[in-house]
Amino acid sequence: MKFNIDHYIASILQWILNIALIILSIVLSIFLINETITFIQYIFSTKEYTSYKLVESIIVYFLYFEFIALIIKYFKSNYHFPLRYFIYIGITALIRLIIVSHEEPIETLLYAGAILVLVIALYISNMRDLRKE
Repeated sequence: MKFNIDHYIASILQWILNIALIILSIVLSIFLINETITFIQYIFSTKEYTSYKLVESIIVYFLYFEFIALIIKYFKSNYHFPLRYFIYIGITALIRLIIVSHEEPIETLLYAGAILVLVIALYISNMRDLRKE
C-alpha cells in the first residue's frame, strides 16, 4: 500500500481549517451576544442615541450573523463556501460603511456603485445556480 503524502497533507490542513473555523464561530457568537446586549441597551436606555448609532448596531449584528451562517453553510455543504454568502457579507458591510461614513458624497457614490456591482454579481451567480437546476 503506497503512502499518499498529498492526501495526508490535505487532510491535516483540512483539520486545521475546521478547527480554526470552529474557534472563529465561537468568537463570533460571543461578539453576536455582546452586540445583542448592546442593542437591547440602546432600546431600553434613557439616553438619547442617534438613529445612526442604532442602525449601525443592527447592521454589525447582521454582519456577525452572516459570518456565522457562512461557517454553518461551510460545514453543511461538504467544506465549501458558497460565493453568494460572501456577496451578502460584502453588501452588508458596504451598507454599514455608507451609514457610518457618509460625509463625502463621492465616497458614498463609489460605495453605492460597489453595492450595485455586488448585486449584479449576485444576480449572475444565482442565474448560474438556477440553470443547474
